[in-house]
Amino acid sequence: MDVITQGTLPLLSDPDPEKARAVFKKKSRSMTPKVMSASTAVERFVHPGDYLVVGAFGAVRIPTVILHEIVRKHITGLKFGGHTATHDCQILSAGHAFDACDIAYVIGLEARGLSKISRRHFERDDVEVIQWTNAAMAWRLKAAAMGIPFLPARNMLGTDTLEYSAAKVVRCPYTNHPLVLLPALYPDLAIIHVHEADIYGNSRIRGILVADEDLARASKKVIVTCERLIPHEEIRRAPHLTNIPYYCVDAVVEAPFGSYPGNMPGEYFSDEDHLRLWLDKGKDEQDFEAFFKKYVLDTADFDAYLQLCGGLKRMQELRRLEMLPDENGRLDPDQTNGQAN
Repeated sequence: MDVITQGTLPLLSDPDPEKARAVFKKKSRSMTPKVMSASTAVERFVHPGDYLVVGAFGAVRIPTVILHEIVRKHITGLKFGGHTATHDCQILSAGHAFDACDIAYVIGLEARGLSKISRRHFERDDVEVIQWTNAAMAWRLKAAAMGIPFLPARNMLGTDTLEYSAAKVVRCPYTNHPLVLLPALYPDLAIIHVHEADIYGNSRIRGILVADEDLARASKKVIVTCERLIPHEEIRRAPHLTNIPYYCVDAVVEAPFGSYPGNMPGEYFSDEDHLRLWLDKGKDEQDFEAFFKKYVLDTADFDAYLQLCGGLKRMQELRRLEMLPDENGRLDPDQTNGQAN
């Protein structure tokens, strides 16, 4: 196929499926226990230069526990897949953890406002930026999960996003219409927060999946954090509920409330007051540095962070808020793990 036009910026990751396959071949398929602490998981699997993608969407089901550990260990030089990235991007920006980013949605925390913390990092640290759309990022992961070097789409045609991307436009051999080729994205590392996992990494997600099933299959290393560990026998009794199979997973970290201050569907609502505090403190650099030092850098671990934010009492309040009935007085079965009457 002849290339009609193409984006002007370089790829941050290699789309060659054969090179990715060579890495996947070395991954063990044996069912061995993978439970470890957040600190150990980061030490083993997160390295400067890695291309990192965080699972889920916005401030929903983010693996905050691992993100804090990355910046607490002062890991820098990462490449970041900014696919619907809000508070996760803000945390990594605060720690100056990445210096290149494929962006689709960053800086904003949706209806909450824009993050000056993230903006300062992109502008002052001269982060290399390649533009995509949310759909394009999801389809790039889909291509990688399929083991192919690209997927064709019409997404981004006729936009400046295409110009500042690394996509290529070709003439369709069947219709003669222009098509955008979206290169496969094989992250070095994915971090995904799930509802339940067994000790081997078989994982269950309730609610919206976003691109996490493809992300787990596309990534060379996968850290799963979970609200709770469940017996392997439970996985075997209902295998159709497993979204991420054990052979994709390298580490399992049990982390109750591990998505805080984000929302965990069916578990706890987002702490909007605390997210607002991040945004408010971010307006003044000195205020934010003191805040970030107290709440993240100087905490021993994520449990200490939760204690600073109100501890179990606050977590229970957020759990009750997530369980509020709808306007008809009914609980949403999807938000109560099927236990509603």
